[in-house]
Amino acid sequence: MKPVLLVIAHGSRDPRHAATVHALVRRVRALRPGVRVETGFLDFNIPSVQGVLESLAAEGVRDVVALPLLLTRAFHAKADIPAVLRDAPPQLRIRQAEVLGPSPLLLSALERRLYEAGLTPADKSSTGVVLASAGSTDPEAIAVIADIAREWRHTGWCAVRPAFASAALPRTEDAVRELRALGCARVAVAPYILAPGFLPDRIARGAAEADVLAEVLGAAPEVARVVLGRYDAAWARGLRLSVSA
Repeated sequence: MKPVLLVIAHGSRDPRHAATVHALVRRVRALRPGVRVETGFLDFNIPSVQGVLESLAAEGVRDVVALPLLLTRAFHAKADIPAVLRDAPPQLRIRQAEVLGPSPLLLSALERRLYEAGLTPADKSSTGVVLASAGSTDPEAIAVIADIAREWRHTGWCAVRPAFASAALPRTEDAVRELRALGCARVAVAPYILAPGFLPDRIARGAAEADVLAEVLGAAPEVARVVLGRYDAAWARGLRLSVSA
């Protein structure tokens, strides 16, 4: 039997967050109907990750791939989620998948959102883009966002600048002004965020002077494909380890 895919989301008091997570999980299920997909939240929403793991163990499930619904390897991926998984029922064999980013598919999803917001491929060379993420105190996570911005710039945009809603600088509004000063004909803000909530709303306020504000990544089909790719890689890695043992 294929392992259960447990999608682990952060959770939020904002009901839009959980609704978006569930919409993404429904898309994942539709793409891979032969895989059981469950959702657990670290905080604020139910079911909790621990509750889902206990329910799976009670059903007799043995193998689980736990996938952090995160775009960078920051504190939650490095500390919170491993701690929860260590407390799982001992009969479960759990493999933690890699976080979603970086991935070329996520860049495709970002462009999809920008085109849905009104841009066209013909606008790329004259448009500066703010890659706006939640922010982190983890230097690795900040460096990843900067690397993604540099990579995305090479696909034809006038310029791409990273920005952060918290914990790091620059803020979205500062990056918008920098692109204006650089001479880009228009400025677009692309939230590198999975679901609506407090920090995405802060990004939206910071985008007040931009020409285009894209929606969050949400349940974009490219995101669902990344989820399944991370699931497959974690399962294959576990199989190779078991064979070599």
